[in-house]
Amino acid sequence: MVETTTPGDAAGQLPNLSHERTAGGKPRVLISGEWTLLPLRGRFDELAMRVKELAADVSMEWDLLGLTRLDTAGALLLWQAWGRQRPPTLRLRAEHELTFADLAVQSTVPAGSKAAQARLSQFGAYLVRFSEHVLGAVRLVGQLALDLLLVLRQPGLIAWREISANVYRTGAQALGITALVGFLVGITLSYLTSKQLRSYGADIFVINILGVSVWRELGPLLAAIIVAGRSGSSMTAQLGVMRVTQELDALSVMGVSHTVRLVLPKVVALAMSMPLVVVWTSAVVLLGGMVAARAQLGIDYVQFLQALPSAVPIANLWLGLSKAVVFGILIALVACHFGLRIEPNTESLAAGTTDSVVISITLVIIVDALFAVLFSDVGL
Repeated sequence: MVETTTPGDAAGQLPNLSHERTAGGKPRVLISGEWTLLPLRGRFDELAMRVKELAADVSMEWDLLGLTRLDTAGALLLWQAWGRQRPPTLRLRAEHELTFADLAVQSTVPAGSKAAQARLSQFGAYLVRFSEHVLGAVRLVGQLALDLLLVLRQPGLIAWREISANVYRTGAQALGITALVGFLVGITLSYLTSKQLRSYGADIFVINILGVSVWRELGPLLAAIIVAGRSGSSMTAQLGVMRVTQELDALSVMGVSHTVRLVLPKVVALAMSMPLVVVWTSAVVLLGGMVAARAQLGIDYVQFLQALPSAVPIANLWLGLSKAVVFGILIALVACHFGLRIEPNTESLAAGTTDSVVISITLVIIVDALFAVLFSDVGL
């Protein structure tokens, strides 16, 4: 709290306010004593009411030369009681002038401008954080490119066991949840589509709709979202725990590169396992759709499987697999980026894991939209 003090302070002096008339008969208010937070405690309302009543007389002179101490609390009490403006006649010490000048400047700024400044400041903070993340991601990608060249020249540096372990965790262990979700989504999609097609007598086109939508869009996107929430968060949490337990610092002391030993295996493993997960998920979605089509439209399983290759051009399969590779690399990079930025505390670990999942899913959807626009004429 800002406080100004005059020479010759009298300790324990209470805030005082008196009303008198000058020799010329003009009304005058004398304010003296210590107008600081502690002496004013319990008397704010009383003194504010008295000052406000006296301030109603515009001819009133205000004499603050008797103040021994004045802080922001006392000055704000007077300023608000005066109606947030200086009285026409005001006498005060030079050391108190700056306090009231600051209050006058703050009062001239409209409330809307203050809110706009706050929003602008918040936007600036978000922009700085965004730029830091972009620079960090670019730095990570550049370091990975250099490390890839290094391991190509020295294959002995490749962490085969780490790659194999990540393929197992991100691929094999994800088959159960992707199969369950994919089968239910396939049943739902086929059921709703069949009801619409039946009204137009176009039952057989359910195979075309399911085949193209699943292999081209739904399979890769569904698998990527599940892997981002399951495996991406696990990668971020793993690196975050290593930061909290100072394992990353220990690797640095031993001269082991974080990107070669930890990041590169995760990126390679997810780029390898994602296409396999996408094929598995798309097949299970089609299986669920085939079951629902049989129940709703009476389309035989053999008829469905025989008509599927001719209804879905092979370009859709390659497009879906290409998306899967890009999604896998993207999810691994985002997960490792946030994992390496985690600070050695549990709060940062929780926030970093949450941000990793949210950003991964958002980027997957954005990249999927870009694929849809760039390859709109492929396979259709």
